[in-house]
Amino acid sequence: MGRAGLGPPPRAARAVAPGEGRPEERAVMRPRGDPAAAPHVSIILPVHNAERWLHECLRSVLQQDFAGPMELSVFNDASKDQSLRILEEWKAKLEDSGIPVVIGGHESPYPRGVGYSKNQAIAQSSGSYLCFLDSDDVMMPQRVRLQLDAATRHPTSIIGCQVRREPPDSTERYTRWINQLAPEQLLTQVFTSHGPTVVMPTWFCSRTWFSHVGPFDEGGQGVPEDLLLFYNHLRKGGGVVRVDRSLVLYRYHPDAATHSVLETTIWTHRVRFLEERVLPHWAAFTIWNAGRQGRRLYRSLSAGARRKVVAFCDVDENKIRKGFYCYEDSKETPKPRVPILHFRAARPPFVICVKLDLTGGEFEANLRSLNLQEGRDFLHFS
Repeated sequence: MGRAGLGPPPRAARAVAPGEGRPEERAVMRPRGDPAAAPHVSIILPVHNAERWLHECLRSVLQQDFAGPMELSVFNDASKDQSLRILEEWKAKLEDSGIPVVIGGHESPYPRGVGYSKNQAIAQSSGSYLCFLDSDDVMMPQRVRLQLDAATRHPTSIIGCQVRREPPDSTERYTRWINQLAPEQLLTQVFTSHGPTVVMPTWFCSRTWFSHVGPFDEGGQGVPEDLLLFYNHLRKGGGVVRVDRSLVLYRYHPDAATHSVLETTIWTHRVRFLEERVLPHWAAFTIWNAGRQGRRLYRSLSAGARRKVVAFCDVDENKIRKGFYCYEDSKETPKPRVPILHFRAARPPFVICVKLDLTGGEFEANLRSLNLQEGRDFLHFS
């Protein structure tokens, strides 16, 4: 896996706040060159009823300081608002600045979903590299340039970046997690409830690698298409690299597509991926948390994986005093009784079902005191 920090951009680059100045004043003029040459970078933009955000989003495409060939590929997924009118308006502005724009879409009564729209936008594009963008987000001017530099050095990796959340006080724990994971944790923390360790609207990768891994699942609403592709990327040996610059303004709002995915759906995919990638390599393991989440994980495991659970561990004296957890719904006779131990008496490896960043550092201090190695001796699941 490559290093995460790419250092500061050249001094000539200047961050422009989203919405600052008129688009025409902030555009980076690009020589058109050979009109037959394929664009080097394709910005992939699925759109569905995005009129509220599109002006800022498209302005951020215009403001990119990348001077190489670049195109915008948009797929309009049955928008019923003014999204298409806004796209046509910005098509002229972008093409005047040397950025070709391809607009596809359909007008059927119902949208076909984010996965379908991304696949269609990719199919109609022609760049050697794909830069994913959501219509409710905003790119900083350096994004394409810095992520392309990382992608050329890590051709089989998904390249992400740090983000600035909008509103700033929304999903504070999640935002800290996105921005502060150590490089090695980009691979070890892929089983947590947070999903991909670099968020999808920050993804950048080569077309060749995407074609090897993809396409996105087109199941539509309720399908975590980004998580499924991310897992498939890891299955095929892909790396994860983060540019340690805040290059995307990542919005949180009630209409975001991610809210349509049920927590139970995400849970099921996470458990199966844990069983596929980790548990076959462990002869036995301990679940850290004898409470609700730990017991839920135990019950969700396949019968073979459950038999590898030798103990639960916790700090709650009441749970430890009880001595064991009995799986009453088991069809086995006698029903499994799993010991509950103090965490210092338990043996690694651990699957940790304790949420991070919620105990004022107490849990993290307990874990550090054991001098364990993440990925070898323990994995975070919550």
